[in-house]
Amino acid sequence: MTTRHINPNITGLSPYRPGKPVDELTRELGITDVIKLASNENPRGPGAAVLEAIRGASGNLSRYPDGNGFVLKQALARQLGVGAEQITLGNGSNDVLDLVARMAIAPGASGVIADHAFVVYNLAITIAGGRVVKVPARDFGADLDAMRAAVTPDTAVVFLANPNNPTGTWVPEAELVRFLDALPPHVWMVLDEAYFEYVDVAGYPDGVKLLARYPNLIVTRTFSKIHGLAALRVGYAVSSPEAADLMNRVRQPFNVNTLGLAAATAALGDTAYVTESRALNKAGLAALTAGLEQLGLRYIPSVGNFVAFEPGRDAMAVYQALLREGVIVRPIAEYGLAGHLRVTVGLPGENQRFLQALSRVLE
Repeated sequence: MTTRHINPNITGLSPYRPGKPVDELTRELGITDVIKLASNENPRGPGAAVLEAIRGASGNLSRYPDGNGFVLKQALARQLGVGAEQITLGNGSNDVLDLVARMAIAPGASGVIADHAFVVYNLAITIAGGRVVKVPARDFGADLDAMRAAVTPDTAVVFLANPNNPTGTWVPEAELVRFLDALPPHVWMVLDEAYFEYVDVAGYPDGVKLLARYPNLIVTRTFSKIHGLAALRVGYAVSSPEAADLMNRVRQPFNVNTLGLAAATAALGDTAYVTESRALNKAGLAALTAGLEQLGLRYIPSVGNFVAFEPGRDAMAVYQALLREGVIVRPIAEYGLAGHLRVTVGLPGENQRFLQALSRVLE
């Protein structure tokens, strides 16, 4: 195959590998009783208000969606206390992360990320033509002092997930503010808060509340996690109006579909669903970590809806053995954690089934 007309920036990249779908495992092994704890989804499924909104919007599928997402932006603006002109919608928050990279990266520019960071940061920077500067982790999390030291005059953007996927580590507000204060104003700072709604620890920052102080800050969030809308792909960024204007210049038209817009708007109003999901996750995370401790396994303390753990032997062999038990978890070697697996918090019965399957596999 000739590479004459192929973007040279992508030749060294590997495609993003999602968690194995249930249908794929059924086709491969003939197992029909499968639980998927691989992709950090909300195991409850969407709430009743969301399902009703989807039904209401489904009669207009021959028309293009509202390319500006007016209703959803207004709802987000009211809930977050920002202007609608500060919001950029995306086909999941991955889309918004890519918009930032395409907005910020020019030839010769670089982007700074932490080791074990979400793989999309590397993909977005590289595809945009930038150079990735990966900073070693500290205790599996971001070392902000080292990341600040890695910023140079050619740095265009810094990506930081808080909490981080796949490690579940987090950065306290005092450390984040100190980093933002020291960051040169020419550098865009992306604070990825995909798991924001799950976090319940003292000192955890709300990035949106910091926007007024830092015009180079861009906060991204998603409806794919606690809101249970992963299949509909709706995410958003909150930023200065100037940054939002720039991102909208590179945004694809109609990048959020009609069903997604309606569902996300309804999800914002269902605060009880979010509260219940957070409580379910807190109990499930405690059950998983307690079970891992009983098995004598080490894990990375997490504030998200997942936990990365060391199975104590070849991680891929354990992963494959769990597949044969009908349990899908996530290998995370691509994040520099070849000795770990990541498991998503499921429903109580799913968490118990995973722990029982893991115990059998490790016997």
